[in-house]
Amino acid sequence: MRRPGRGALLLLVLLAGAMLLGLLFGAATVSPAEVWRAFAGLEVDPSSRTIVLSLRLPRVVAAVLTGIALAVSGTLFQALLRNPLAEPYLLGVSSGAALGAVLALTVLGGALGPAGTAAFALAGALVAIAIVFRVALGVGRLDTHVLILAGVVVAAFFGAGVMLLLSVAEADATRSAILWTMGSLERAGWESTIILAVTTLVGGALAFGMSRHLNALALGEEAAAYLGARVELIKRAAYLIASLLAAVAVSTAGVIGFVGLVVPHGARMLWGGDHRTLLPLGALGGAAALVLADMVARTALRPLELPVGVVTALIGVPLFLVLLKRTHG
Repeated sequence: MRRPGRGALLLLVLLAGAMLLGLLFGAATVSPAEVWRAFAGLEVDPSSRTIVLSLRLPRVVAAVLTGIALAVSGTLFQALLRNPLAEPYLLGVSSGAALGAVLALTVLGGALGPAGTAAFALAGALVAIAIVFRVALGVGRLDTHVLILAGVVVAAFFGAGVMLLLSVAEADATRSAILWTMGSLERAGWESTIILAVTTLVGGALAFGMSRHLNALALGEEAAAYLGARVELIKRAAYLIASLLAAVAVSTAGVIGFVGLVVPHGARMLWGGDHRTLLPLGALGGAAALVLADMVARTALRPLELPVGVVTALIGVPLFLVLLKRTHG
C-alpha cells in the first residue's frame, strides 16, 4: 500500500500539468508565454487572449469539476452498494438526463440553447433520482438490492423514451442529440461552471464529512449499526449526494463513462479503502484524468474534435481490465 501523502502530491502535480496542457493545446496551439501574458494582463494577441481566457479556461475548469464530481459520486456509490464495480450512472441518472436533453434538442429543436439543454438534462436526472429513491423506500428503508433493480428498470424506461424521440426526430436534431449523449465539454461556459462548482464543492465536503461512517458501512450494515453509525441516514445521504453530483456533471458535459468507475477503483487499489484518503485522492485523480482526456479529444484528430466520452471509454476499458486482473491476481 502506497503512502497517501506522496500520492496526493503526485496527483496535484499531475493535475497542474494537465491543466497547463489543456490551456496550451487544442485546435490552435498557444505558447506558454502567451498563456502567461494573458493571465497577467500583459499585451498579447487578442485572439490568443480570447482562446485562453474565454474558451479554454472555462473548459479546463469544467473538466476539473466534472472529474471531481464523477469520482466522488463513484466512490459513494461503491461504498453504498459495497461493490467496487459500481459507477455513477448505475441507477438511471444518465438515462434521465439523456431523455431531458434529447427532449430539448428534438421536440424544442434546440431553441433554448446549451443552457436550456443542460436545464432539461438536470430536470430529467432529478426525476429519475426521485423515482428510484421512492421505489427503494417502498419497504420503509433504503434497500440496496431494490435500489439497483429500480435503477435498472428506470434506466430502461428512460432509454426507451430516448429511442422513441430519436426515431421520430429530424436528422440534424438526431445528430445533435447523439453527440450530446457521447459527452463533450465544448458547451462549458462560466454560468454552468459556477453551478457545477457550487454543487461539487458542497457535495464533496458533505461526502468527506461522512468518511468515518462510510468506513463503518463497508463492514456491513449490522456492524456499522453496532459501531454507532446511523445506517439509514448514511445510506440515504450517500445516495442523494452521489446522484446529485452525477446529475449536475451529466447535465454539464453529457454522459462521460469510466471516470467514476476506474478512478475510485484504482485509488482503492493504491491507497486502500479508508474514505478519509480515498475521497480526496479519487477527486484529484478524476480531475486530472478528465482534463487529460478532454485535451486528447481536442487534439487527436484536430481540427476535428472527438467526444470526450469516447476517449474515456477507449482508455478506460483496457485500463479497467488491467485493474480487474491485478485485483483478482
